Amino acid sequence: MSASIVRATVRAVSKRKIIPTRAALTLTPAAVNKIRWLLQDKPEYIGLKVGVRTRGCNGLTYTLDYTKEKEKSDEEVLQDGVRVFIEKKAQLTLLGTEMDFVESKLSSEFVFNNPNIKGTCGCGESFNM
Repeated sequence: MSASIVRATVRAVSKRKIIPTRAALTLTPAAVNKIRWLLQDKPEYIGLKVGVRTRGCNGLTYTLDYTKEKEKSDEEVLQDGVRVFIEKKAQLTLLGTEMDFVESKLSSEFVFNNPNIKGTCGCGESFNM
């Protein structure tokens, strides 16, 4: 056994407020309902996985896939009974982002409302930070 070089002290602290942590990604009720609907007939999947890839005219784009397991480096977001996993590469790009599901007469899609994005392409498919 080797001798310890570094000392550590433990102190009990009272009357200190514990600040709740905020999820890297928040889901709107519409997104929660759509994810629940997508997974209802797929018991082999535990949730959706969000990733980021280099693509498009502005640099990056988000990807969504079904996932059967949580990878070691994935960040898990559990909200209202649905699970979304964030790949390690996408974690910093999603901080403070809201994931929504929007339907119109012509389309339906997940939308990432990200306050950290500096620019997007004309179609909204890719972004840069």
